[in-house]
Amino acid sequence: MLPDGTLYRDTVHLKHAVIHPRMEIGDFSYYTHSGKVEETAGILAPYLFPTSREKLVIGRYVQIARGSYFISADANHPMDGFTTYPFRIFNPETFGYPNLPYRDTIVGHDVWICHKATIMSGVTIGHGAIIAAEAVVTRDIPPYAIVGGNPARLIRMRYPQEVIDLLLTIAWWDWPMDKLEANLAILERGDLEALKALA
Repeated sequence: MLPDGTLYRDTVHLKHAVIHPRMEIGDFSYYTHSGKVEETAGILAPYLFPTSREKLVIGRYVQIARGSYFISADANHPMDGFTTYPFRIFNPETFGYPNLPYRDTIVGHDVWICHKATIMSGVTIGHGAIIAAEAVVTRDIPPYAIVGGNPARLIRMRYPQEVIDLLLTIAWWDWPMDKLEANLAILERGDLEALKALA
């Protein structure tokens, strides 16, 4: 709902919009897209099927901007032979490539995935990371890193390691809602000493 009372339909809370057996989504994570609500799972992860071997796990308070999406392992083609053409998927008796590697794709808590980012199969994105616009994430991203480019590379860490360690220990995303709302100003202004006092 916008301040003037207009219902904004392009942003959905994923936990309420997605029913998919291979997706686990934390509270308050949202995604902005222009499709119908019931199309959200297919827009977010177009190749993640109910029969896929991998899962997409998204933490709490994740923000996913328009045009971003996840490429799962079922989009891969065999590359060990002399052709990459997926002959087997067109025959129900031979469907699939069970020997293709796969890992679950995991997005930590409070991750910001900016406009048109692509997240490849099997990566883990640490808590508090920021994925820059149009980045292509092909490998694991540490907590509180800012990455960008194709393939995505570290631009900088958001905080020194001792602050990152403290934030991971405090884990504000696990707080009950009343504690979170009461201390929102501390989180928003980055008041480290006040945050320490709450730990």
